Formats: sequence, C-alpha cells, structure tokens
Amino acid sequence: MNPLILVDGYNIIGAWPKLIKLRDRGDLEGARERLVHDLTDFGHYRGWQVSLVFDAYGQNTGLTKIEAPGAVEVYYTAVFQTADSFIEQRTQELIRSGFTALWVATSDRAQRILVESIGARVFTAERLIQEMVRARREQQQHQTSDYSRKGRMLTDRLNAQSRARLLRHQGGLS
Repeated sequence: MNPLILVDGYNIIGAWPKLIKLRDRGDLEGARERLVHDLTDFGHYRGWQVSLVFDAYGQNTGLTKIEAPGAVEVYYTAVFQTADSFIEQRTQELIRSGFTALWVATSDRAQRILVESIGARVFTAERLIQEMVRARREQQQHQTSDYSRKGRMLTDRLNAQSRARLLRHQGGLS
C-alpha cells in the first residue's frame, strides 16, 4: 500500500513564500491551485497518495470532496469543522483500519503531537515544502539526464527493431 499524506492546506500556503505572495495579492484560489499542482507532482514522483484538506469553517456547507486532476483528493471541511479536526478524525479512521504508512503535514504543534500519538508520522509545513522542492529537483535532473543520454540522431530515438531494419537498409544502399 502506497504511503498517504494528509495535508493541512492553509497551513502549507501560510508557510510557502511563493503561495503567500499569491494569497496576499488576493489570489487565494491561485494559491490553492498551485498547491494542488505541486502536491500532484510530488505524489506521482514519490508514489504517495495525497489528501489535501482546507477549512470551510464558518461557511454553510457540508464536507466536500473533490478529485483533483492527478489523483489528489481535495477536501473542504463541513460547516464549523476545522481542517485540524477533520485530519484528526481521518487519521484515527485510517490507523484503526490498519493503514500504517500515514503522514500528516502541518506546523500546528498540538496537531502534530495528537496525530503522532495516534500512530501517524509528521512533516512540518517547512519539511513538506523542502521534500516537494527536492522531489521536483530530482525529477528535473532525471528528465535532463534521460534527454542528454539520448542522441540527437533519428536512429537514437528508434526502437531496437526499427533501428536494425534502418541500418540494414542503409547497408544495402552502400
């Protein structure tokens, strides 16, 4: 079973300078979308499931779950429910069901202590951001090295069978 990380969305937005800039310019939706995108990349690269939780505290809605492109689950909590209480409840449910590879990302100290006592592991917001940046860097390096290893000739991009056929054909023309 792949690891799962429960992420306190506004906590991460409030700790990441690039997202703080968007939020402070009045583009909270843009900050949320950027976080979903970055978590999608992180989840795919690391092979983790990601559940992102945003407070809808004080709004007149029920719990809303959105399947974001890229398999990130995005939750907006119910009226009078905080992301913290949702994450605590979800952590308990998952641990009780036998889920062992569970992480929670938050910088809320009390939240971290509580979910660790239940059995989850914890990333602070800063640590998750570092891990996401590291994963992106590794992914870019991997893609760059894959590209640079490939030659720039057509024959370098062909599968082995097509390359052999082309080279045999060239040999017959000479």
